[in-house]
Amino acid sequence: MRRPRGELGSRAPRPTEGATCAGPGESWSPSPNSMLRVLLAAQASAAQLSGLLLFPPIQPFCLGPSKWGDHPPGGGPHTGPVQGLQRLLEQARSPGELVRWLSQNPTKVRAHHYPVALRRLGQLLGSQPPPPAVEQTSLQDLSQLIIRNCPSFDIHTIHVCLHLAVLLGFPSDAPLVCALEQERRFRLPLKPPPPLQPVLRGGQRLEAALSCPHFLRHPQQHLIRSLAEARPEELTPHVMVLLAQHLARHRLREPQLLEAIAHFLVVQEAQLNSKVVQKLVLPFGRLNYFPLEQQFMPCLERILAREAGVAPLATVNILMSLCQLRCLPFRALQFVFSPGFINHISGTPHALIVRRYLSLLDTAVELELPGYQGPRLPRKQKVPIFPQPLITDRARRKYRVVLMLQERWHFCRDSRVLLGSRALRERHLGLLGYQLLPLPFEELESQRGLHQLKSYLRQKLQTLGLRWGPEGG
Repeated sequence: MRRPRGELGSRAPRPTEGATCAGPGESWSPSPNSMLRVLLAAQASAAQLSGLLLFPPIQPFCLGPSKWGDHPPGGGPHTGPVQGLQRLLEQARSPGELVRWLSQNPTKVRAHHYPVALRRLGQLLGSQPPPPAVEQTSLQDLSQLIIRNCPSFDIHTIHVCLHLAVLLGFPSDAPLVCALEQERRFRLPLKPPPPLQPVLRGGQRLEAALSCPHFLRHPQQHLIRSLAEARPEELTPHVMVLLAQHLARHRLREPQLLEAIAHFLVVQEAQLNSKVVQKLVLPFGRLNYFPLEQQFMPCLERILAREAGVAPLATVNILMSLCQLRCLPFRALQFVFSPGFINHISGTPHALIVRRYLSLLDTAVELELPGYQGPRLPRKQKVPIFPQPLITDRARRKYRVVLMLQERWHFCRDSRVLLGSRALRERHLGLLGYQLLPLPFEELESQRGLHQLKSYLRQKLQTLGLRWGPEGG
């Protein structure tokens, strides 16, 4: 009895000339003659042809198990027929023959056979004239076979079929492409639902905003609104310290927020120690802002009197902030310049930084507090604040000016108010007898070349009655 055409038995016909096949465990490589024939007779675009020829073929059993129960190479009762079907698909001479091999052997078809059929289809379309209407029907039949069986494909087979369908020119809205794309989406891992955001009150919102590493993404109005909505018991020292550090770090001279910190300091005076107070006072000195709160200074003086001997470094930090505001309490100065305090800090790890701060305070006392009669920092404990040539009488006679370069970061943000440390430096240089010639960054940035810069400096010196060059000193 003769076997119907297209039905697969235990033996496969001999491959035609130029066709390629691979047995179990063998690597696939097209013969030179077949590649040359396809290249010379190709009607497809260069991009499609390169994709079809260079895309590696799907070897049997490499796509994982399917619902038909594939067996590894060399094992299982269907290894021979399954392998033979792949060879027949690779040697098919028309789209119709491809469809017949797939439709008439349902028990031997595996998921990896469909990419093989699509690849052979691309080779046939690239090496033959445009297919007649009957072949178009075969293309539709092949598409329906893949659509019907693609739910059993693994994700790799779906990706390969989708890639080949696009190379073959199937539009994005074609049923084959849509079915493969839908199956691809089904294989994607599900995204976990976003965590529920807790409802935050005013103080909690303020703390969450200030704890965020991207401080500048939270505008000042957001901070002000969160502060206004917070209840008094929600404004903890931790929240207010975060707010003070935020303002100081980003040079935000925001009066409403600074006044809120000053009011908190006065109200919570009894519960605050000097280590917390130094952080709350920091933005006032740095931003050169003296609050309107009338009890601000009396409150700090009481805290200094109470805590000065407990935390020496915190005490000196508070005095440095007040020094920038030109508000140095005499009683606290007498304490930090006393021999007992100086001997106490000499053996501590932060002795050097405390000596430097005390030297700055001693300079401020000499220049700004002529009525002070208390103890002063001993000469052997002093740390130089200005370079030695600037503080000699000969230097003051030789140099009627000091050029002060004013960079953007020397000012509060969006303001022409100098930071407290810069204002203190300029104030002390002026009290030492120097004329200060500020050079704003906007003017310096507008100068082009050395010639323009010299002309700019000459004009600046003339405003002080000085001349450029050796004759002018």
